[in-house]
Amino acid sequence: MNKNGMLIVISGFSGVGKGTAVKKLVEKYGYSLSVSATTRAPRVGEVDGVDYHFKTVEEFQNLIDYNGFIEWAQYVENYYGTPKKFVEDELAKGNNVILEIEVQGAMHIKEQYPDAVLIFITAPDADTLKERLEGRGTEDAKVIAKRLKRAYEEIDDMVQYDYLVVNDDLDVCVDDIHSVICAESFRSTRNNDYMRNMKTELETIRKDY
Repeated sequence: MNKNGMLIVISGFSGVGKGTAVKKLVEKYGYSLSVSATTRAPRVGEVDGVDYHFKTVEEFQNLIDYNGFIEWAQYVENYYGTPKKFVEDELAKGNNVILEIEVQGAMHIKEQYPDAVLIFITAPDADTLKERLEGRGTEDAKVIAKRLKRAYEEIDDMVQYDYLVVNDDLDVCVDDIHSVICAESFRSTRNNDYMRNMKTELETIRKDY
């Protein structure tokens, strides 16, 4: 019934496992994933163009100047941005697109796309979040402290999201997010074309009685 795809924004505390959840959503349910651009260095195993489009600061700023991002933000001393063309092309094809972005960027997306579905992934509790950050082994204590401080600040932003999903068990978390997206697709406000067409068809049919 929906002609255009839905834009799904997924955010969450650093270290909560949102990247892993998003990859599984794409693999299991076939969502389109918008690959963000960033100026941070690749982590071990990350591939340019798959995990992120890794850019220099100069390259990133050039894209800003050419209006190449739907949104961009600075987070813990690095830049992150959502390329515009891919998102708009996929939505026009009727595909549901997932954006994995930070809170600041999510608020910008909501301004431009009021129908976007905002989902925040959180950990079961603060101790689990701390353990996951430390367990990655990719940042020193100073960076972990910054990420924990940022998580504390983001708590006040969680109310701006449409849904809150706890990532305790990854498979359950992924299925919960998919269920949210499915339910959203049936909202009457997302099916205006169907309702208009049904009214027109019934108007034609009832004239025969």
